[in-house]
Amino acid sequence: MSQNNKSTDRSMNGQVGEDGNQFLTFQLQDEEYGIEILRVQEIKGFSRITPIPNSPRYIKGVMNLRGAVVPIVDLRVKFNLPEMEYNRFTVIIVVTVGAKVMGLVVDAVSDVLNVGANEMEETPDLGEGVDTSFMTGIAKTGERLITLLNIDKLAGTDESVAPSVVA
Repeated sequence: MSQNNKSTDRSMNGQVGEDGNQFLTFQLQDEEYGIEILRVQEIKGFSRITPIPNSPRYIKGVMNLRGAVVPIVDLRVKFNLPEMEYNRFTVIIVVTVGAKVMGLVVDAVSDVLNVGANEMEETPDLGEGVDTSFMTGIAKTGERLITLLNIDKLAGTDESVAPSVVA
């Protein structure tokens, strides 16, 4: 067991405590989601995106990131949430997916959260017709429930990967 509890460590140094995993948490609408911190390359303020014709609605286009052309996915659109105007809190989370880099547009970044094994639940069975393949589980911290996302599944351009929203 680690004598240093890192659950309050909010730095993005990628260090993971022995008793859990670190996730970058962010907001979409009124819900909180998390992705593995080790997959996050950087967080950028929203900047110019060049649209790509004939691409799916959730692909907003591409941006130039230090000479690399990076595709940008709006997770609100991907998750079938109502679109909203981008504001000063809107950010692009740049992530690595295998050898590729992509950006995820989210409403706001919340925190870096250390989640112990006892705070993680398996993905719930929501019944037939509800796609949960994009989820790795649910983190419970205090009264908060955070949906942990499988970035590899989200990175797919296949529309069948887009999760269904339960009303």
